[in-house]
Amino acid sequence: MEDLFRFADELGPIKLVHVTDPAAGLRAVVAIDNVACGPAIGGVRMAPDVSAEEAFRLARAMTLKNAAAGLAHGGGKSVIFADPTDAARKQTLVRAFARAIRDLVEYIPGPDMGTDERCMGWVFDEIGRAVGLPPELGGIPLDEIGATGFGLWACAKEAEAQGVLALSGARVAVQGFGAVGRHAARFLAREGALLVAAADSHGTLHVPRGIDVAKLCALKEAGGSVLDYGEGERLGRDDVLGVPCEIWIPAARPDVVRADNQARLLARLVLQGANIPLTPEAEAALHARGVVCVPDFIANAGGVICAAVEYHGGTKRAAFEAIEEKIRENTRRVLEASRRDATPPRAAAVALATARVRAAASFRRRA
Repeated sequence: MEDLFRFADELGPIKLVHVTDPAAGLRAVVAIDNVACGPAIGGVRMAPDVSAEEAFRLARAMTLKNAAAGLAHGGGKSVIFADPTDAARKQTLVRAFARAIRDLVEYIPGPDMGTDERCMGWVFDEIGRAVGLPPELGGIPLDEIGATGFGLWACAKEAEAQGVLALSGARVAVQGFGAVGRHAARFLAREGALLVAAADSHGTLHVPRGIDVAKLCALKEAGGSVLDYGEGERLGRDDVLGVPCEIWIPAARPDVVRADNQARLLARLVLQGANIPLTPEAEAALHARGVVCVPDFIANAGGVICAAVEYHGGTKRAAFEAIEEKIRENTRRVLEASRRDATPPRAAAVALATARVRAAASFRRRA
């Protein structure tokens, strides 16, 4: 018999809920990991190949991310088993999902891979709680302004201040040139960094002399692929891993860098734009090779910081200020602790975040 409590530890999850609605064709899982710091914020991911384990792992990343950022929120995540490109069914599924989680009041849903602010508008219409809302509903359009990508820029700026590398002239490769990856490339280009490779679901574009970021962003926004750029070398989707660069940004799916392929990565700094994009074994091997890997829940916290500012009634300007302040401070603390204690950055980051969760839990009533 399957061990239904195999994910449980001292932090959570407090709830792992399987949801179905046969009439709508809905199959989903909600993981509410920890609410010591406050109600859990976490995205709604839609993909055909998600799983309960993925929901839990992402929820745990949100617990650590929100705690590390000093937000008054815990961590949660949900996954919907469906094709996000099926426009005819999407609204039906999202609305059915929202109705199903009406009573899970510890969880505040937000956008994630396969969902967007319009989806959150549907959720809000059904249950009255969501973040990442359309501007017409009082939201801060985090994908439009590039909140998560801006956070990766802030992380890179602090890594530069800590002596990891200089951003001007640094070559950048982005896996997943979407809402996160393209904005990260845009903000880093302002620092003089050079985008030399970008990958999407169709393949990898490699231009060693540099890609016109504005041109590629416009192409993607119009519905094109990076392979439609018109110049450069076209490679396989996973070949972006082996492109020589100084900064490598995974902004796609989990576990794209593993023990069996980490040796292909030729970079000095990895900014984890996706959640759990590196396996623990790969991260350990990269650290042993001297590659600085800033953990996902430190580097890509810009989106949830923006969402928390929105939830508490803040402005776009306040969101940008909070993102830069919190991510730079946490990156500094993590990199300094990593050097001081001779530990990988993730170990330092986990210690930072879990200490904040335990401190918050100390104020909670115990049965």
